[in-house]
Parts: sequence; structure tokens; C-alpha cells
Amino acid sequence: MRILVADDDAVVREVVRRYLERDGLEVIETEDGPSTAAVLARNDIDLAVLDVMMPPPDGIDLCRAVRSGPRPGTPIILLTALGDEDDRVIGLQAGADDYVTKPFSPRELALRVASVLRRANPPVVEEEVLRSGAVEVRRAARVVTIDGAPVELTAREFDLLIFLLANQRRVFSRDELLAQVWGWSFGDQSTVTVHIKRLRAKLGAAHRIDTVWGRGYAWGRIDAEEDTHAD
Repeated sequence: MRILVADDDAVVREVVRRYLERDGLEVIETEDGPSTAAVLARNDIDLAVLDVMMPPPDGIDLCRAVRSGPRPGTPIILLTALGDEDDRVIGLQAGADDYVTKPFSPRELALRVASVLRRANPPVVEEEVLRSGAVEVRRAARVVTIDGAPVELTAREFDLLIFLLANQRRVFSRDELLAQVWGWSFGDQSTVTVHIKRLRAKLGAAHRIDTVWGRGYAWGRIDAEEDTHAD
């Protein structure tokens, strides 16, 4: 698989490239926004690692461009030196599947890349179709439709939808969703909040994601006496 690593720091690019190549991945390097945009326009990469702070267009702008372009489902991991929660939320709202804060462990980034690629490219299995109201999901093909019209989701959005559909009318806290959907034992809970918001927006009136105040989220409205799922 071909991975784009875009960062204006040559040392960062070199270290990340070596770790990804150890995992058998082909790496394309770019150092600024224009050269990165040119690679993304070719539509021949399987995942992009984008530095938020490189010369414009920066990683956030490029992420938004991908999500509105011909391949909106291309997995994206953002690299950011910004530590504030608001900055991370902006990246997630732009459509990033994951983010890594600098300074970071190159091995951790390589593992994040492998995780996102696995979710975006699952092994071929017998097709399973999940339905809820107007929403239909073909799990193996990773296709979502509403009344037959396709809906473009990122890899993480799709994983979140599948998990909620497979566990309808059960409430999950943000920590539980981070563990079950992202595979993280710890992390920023705003990651879940932003993805829930984006998923609701993309599914529109067809979504059935219910907020259970003080507890978490569930697909399908539930009453308090029905909720027996512990945190």
C-alpha cells in the first residue's frame, strides 16, 4: 500500500518513512501544501499522514479538500504540535480519522497507520447487511445507503456506525467507544463527540443516535429503566 507522508521537517519524514517501510508500505514524501495537494489529486494513495502546520495549504485545509473531493473516504492521520483540545477537535471536524501529537513515537504512528488501514480495508467475507429504518449498511463492502442513496463515511465513522448498529438500544460511554471502536485504552473523549456529531450530520434525519445524558450514546431511543448496560 502507498502512504503519503507530508511534513515540512525532513527529519520527521525520514524517520516516519523508515518505520513505515519496515512494515512493507511504500512511502511518498512531500514537504509543503502545494506538492501534497498535487499528490492527493492523483488519487493513488491508500492513506495520508498530514502535518497540520506545514506551509499552506496546511494539513487541515488539505483534509477538508480530500473529504469534498472524488475520494472522500481516503484515510487521513493528522500530525500536530498543537496540544489544546480545541485544535484537535478542529482536525477531527475537518474529517481526520486519527491524529498524533508531536513529539510522537514513530512506532506508535506506524501502529496507528496499520490500524486505520485494517479498518479501511477489511478482509473479504460473506456480505452482511444491517438495516435500521432507512439506513442500510453492507458491512464487508463498507457501503452505507439511505433509501438507496449512498452516504460517504470515513473509516472511523463507518466503524462507529457499525458498532452502534450491532449493539442497538445499548448505551456506551465515550471511554467505552474509544476502547471498542478506536481500540484505545485512553484518549481524548472529544474524539468520540466529534465523530458522533459528524455521523449524525451525514445520516441526517435517518440517524437514530440517542444521547443519554450523563451516560453516553446509543442507537435507538431507550428509556432509563431499559438501560441495564453498565459503564
